[in-house]
Amino acid sequence: MHTHRRAVPQHTRRWADMPRYETPPASELQRLLWVKAGTSGHLDEVRPGIYIGDMYAAKDKHLLQSLNITYVLNAAHGKFSVNTGASYYRDTKISYHGVEAFDMPSFDLSPFFYSAAKFIKTAMSTPGGKVLVHCAMGLSRSSSLVLAYLMIHEGMTLVEAIKAVAQHRNICPNSGFMEQLRELDKTLHCQSAAF
Repeated sequence: MHTHRRAVPQHTRRWADMPRYETPPASELQRLLWVKAGTSGHLDEVRPGIYIGDMYAAKDKHLLQSLNITYVLNAAHGKFSVNTGASYYRDTKISYHGVEAFDMPSFDLSPFFYSAAKFIKTAMSTPGGKVLVHCAMGLSRSSSLVLAYLMIHEGMTLVEAIKAVAQHRNICPNSGFMEQLRELDKTLHCQSAAF
């Protein structure tokens, strides 16, 4: 006698029934970055309303206004990095948030993941809101914060976030940031598994 198993809708499946997810090793994540499907301009829209750029884009207020960018998150804030700050944008309608981060594998960027993600979320929740997330080159610090946002607020895995961003811009989080993003991925996955 042959019995048929009834399909259970995805949204009602128990966690134990779902395939096991594991954060890939850093070497596998690095391979995703080597695809180089994106571009390397001064700024690129990587998701609707979310731009990643470099210091030249951040300092070009005319460009930002022409793109209707209303929020700027500087991941290289400080007088020895990209010294813009809220006062730089005072003659515009741009809201500013600075993160004083250094692009070194030993720098712990993770304490800034949630505050940066909240700032990006605020921009995305504002009608017509657009945000530029930048650092000096628009490759490591800024992309790491955008990846964290996508994981925290859009529910993406780290792999999904990398693929989503890398198809629009070449990014390269340093090895320390990548490891911190892997830890965030594991933490978020464990939290979702508990529900």
